[in-house]
Amino acid sequence: MEILILIAAYLIGSIPFGYILTKMFLKTDIRKHGSGNIGATNVLRVLGWKVALPVFILDFAKGLLVVILARAVTDIPVIWLAAGLLAMIGHSFPIFLSFRGGKAAATGIGVVAALSGWVTLLLLVIAVLVVFITRYVSLGSIIGSLTVPLLFWFFGYDANYIIFGICMALLVIVRHHQNIGRLLRGTESKLGQKAAV
Repeated sequence: MEILILIAAYLIGSIPFGYILTKMFLKTDIRKHGSGNIGATNVLRVLGWKVALPVFILDFAKGLLVVILARAVTDIPVIWLAAGLLAMIGHSFPIFLSFRGGKAAATGIGVVAALSGWVTLLLLVIAVLVVFITRYVSLGSIIGSLTVPLLFWFFGYDANYIIFGICMALLVIVRHHQNIGRLLRGTESKLGQKAAV
């Protein structure tokens, strides 16, 4: 049963809502615009809040749903954590889009939300503050992900949660490697900047 949960977690994570919504309602392939990413930030820059917000909510929801389902089926926390990480991996490397997906930030927030309300609250406060101060969504995602293992440690969660947090942060950072390069060069797009369509 645990194997089925983990397979389902990856497949649910692989559902590319950014691609699906933009293709269905706007008849465009989001991968051909802006940064080419299927995540909510690129959708926001290319098509605005009306499309980006549903993408964010659905990407968040699939991370949340995967952990909720895992918790309903098994009482083994390691399976919950593995399912959450696999949902994020599915979002980043979706089988439905030739393994070219998003950066897992929204899905990761959904996963953490199903694991700990306090960690989620502080993660969001920190990430939003970073974005508010710098106007770099990517920097907010990176710094926010780095706080996850520290927050699990601070609130007394066991080593499995801290290891999960480290793996989550590493995945988010690796998926943002191009953003990190642009941040270092001073060429990263800021929140509110429109991308060429």
